[in-house]
Parts: sequence; C-alpha cells; structure tokens
Amino acid sequence: MIRFAAGRSRVRSPADRQELIYATSGSGTLRLDGDEHALVPGTAVHLLPGEEYEIEGPVAVVSVLAPVDGEPSREAVTVRFDERDEQRADENRTFRVLFSQHVTQFVGIVQPSRAPDHSHPYDEVGYILEGQGVAHIESGEAPLRPGSCFHLPPDSVHCIENTGPGVMKILGVFHPSGSPRQRSYQA
Repeated sequence: MIRFAAGRSRVRSPADRQELIYATSGSGTLRLDGDEHALVPGTAVHLLPGEEYEIEGPVAVVSVLAPVDGEPSREAVTVRFDERDEQRADENRTFRVLFSQHVTQFVGIVQPSRAPDHSHPYDEVGYILEGQGVAHIESGEAPLRPGSCFHLPPDSVHCIENTGPGVMKILGVFHPSGSPRQRSYQA
C-alpha cells in the first residue's frame, strides 16, 4: 500500500520487474511517457520494466512487483474495474480480470461462504479491499479484513472464507498469468 500525498511524487520505476497498481481511494494522475492517466478508485495500472513514472495525489494505491517472462508487453496502461466483464468462478464467487498478459491482476467478489480447499499452479498475492473473513491455509487460519494481504506460493492448499454479512472484494495478482478458476488441487 502506497499513499501519495497532494503534489507530485518523485520519479519512480519498477526497475527490472513489471508493476501492477490498483487505486483504492482518493484521486490523482499517473504521468508516463508524456501522457496523463486519471487515477480514481478502481483504476488498475500495468507498468513495464524500466518505465519511469510520477503520481500526483492525494491517492492511495496497492502496488505489486512481478518478474517478467519473455518479451515485456501489455494490453493497456490503465483499465477500470467497472469496464471489465464479470465472470463466474462458482455459485458464490465472481471476478473481473484487469490484466492478463504475463501476469494476471483481478478483483474477486466473494459472497458470504467458504470455498473448497484448493491450490493454484502460480504465485498468488491477495489484498482485501472490502469485507471480512478467514484465510484457511496449510499452517492454520488468519483473519482477513480491509488492508490484509497474503502471499501463497504455487500449489499451496488454501481457501478464503467470507464470514461477513456482505461481499468481500479481493485484489489478486498471479504470476505467471492464469485464471482465478484454474486449480492444481481441489477438495
């Protein structure tokens, strides 16, 4: 989580990695290669290795760095959550893929329920945007609430349980790219 105050940030770069950003609150502007991109809650950004950018705030974002496999490329610099199609994972879960080239960034929407135990063939990072629940992992349980984050190595058996009265929204990043429906193991 990075909070950019009012004014312009210093020049930033993901160096030799790609960076995925998701705006969570406030509003601002991303400056990249002479272009300006609006940042409001629900805006996702995909930055390539070596790109230099600045952010003008006040805006809060979640930033994830990931390796690059092959020749770096992207679908777009920015996309909006509300512009993406909702896809069904199961009867209690939907998701919207924001980016899916080389790395996947998505927002999952979970109704109150517990998913079956499962694993994925990729590294997974998650950040709770909204709601409350429990992460059930091989080593035990961990409470989840807005601002909680987690990392799951490939093939880690886990499940997320939404224990709240409303939906849980989870920002997820997979590397290498994959689908939230993809499973290595399912109970």
